[in-house]
Amino acid sequence: MIPDPAPRLADAVREATAVLAAAGVPSPKVDAELLACHLLGVGPGRVRAMVLGDTPAPAGYAELVAERARRIPLQHITGVAHFRYLELAVGPGVFIPRPETESVVQLVIDWLRDAAPSTHPKVVDLGTGSGAIAGSIAHEVPGAEVHAVEFSEFAHAWAAKNLLPLGVRLVRGDLRDALPEHNGTFDVVVSNPPYIPAEAVPNEPEVALHDPPEALYGGGADGMELPAAAAASAARLLVPGGYFVMEHAEVQASWIAAMLERSGLWSGVTTHLDLNGRERATSAVRRPAPTRSDERMSQ
Repeated sequence: MIPDPAPRLADAVREATAVLAAAGVPSPKVDAELLACHLLGVGPGRVRAMVLGDTPAPAGYAELVAERARRIPLQHITGVAHFRYLELAVGPGVFIPRPETESVVQLVIDWLRDAAPSTHPKVVDLGTGSGAIAGSIAHEVPGAEVHAVEFSEFAHAWAAKNLLPLGVRLVRGDLRDALPEHNGTFDVVVSNPPYIPAEAVPNEPEVALHDPPEALYGGGADGMELPAAAAASAARLLVPGGYFVMEHAEVQASWIAAMLERSGLWSGVTTHLDLNGRERATSAVRRPAPTRSDERMSQ
């Protein structure tokens, strides 16, 4: 008995796109193509060329499409998340980095280029997750000494895979009290802490069911406990004149800016937009500690 021939790649991708669209996947055609890329070991451009001919669909393609239709994250299926110039190993237990966080990395890189006091700046990423931020800085800023902190055992394991080859100094610890031996020595502190309020369950099944809760919820009804802790740690870890930037939800921008202003520890508090025009991050510069003469003048 002659086995049925494999369907053409073009037909399989077309059918997969329809299946994923029916399942509510936000980008069905792109995901259908990326699953084919994963199995064929080629890039999207090559797959788009291959569907113009009679190339057969790769073995196992329908099974991966069925997984994605169950709203399992694409990155969990392929084991890879693309972030700036990196391919990061990801899977269950670690937050999948989002494209909007790439703009946070750019803020750090721009500051290091324009204002860093040294060609060998010292940078720390608090709550590194997969290592996307820390790894990108290490990759794109030659000479930087990059540290990263992660509390979750599972996320730390993924971060180790991604960061150790890049020379990042990864520690397992809590962003609230990490690295006390480095107090007052970092030029940059960057953080994308958990910040979702307790009752704000994400709509997307990929996030609600597959991103670890400890990477989503910031603590407290407003989700602000960990962002506030990240700011306090940044004030502790930075040199005077050092740069702090933190990602947050759009609706939290004014609260975070007011918190930083109110503390008296920061100057140049600035809210930054992402590529979609949303208030995605806030930055500030660490004020020098007041001198005794400053204190006397204020009395």
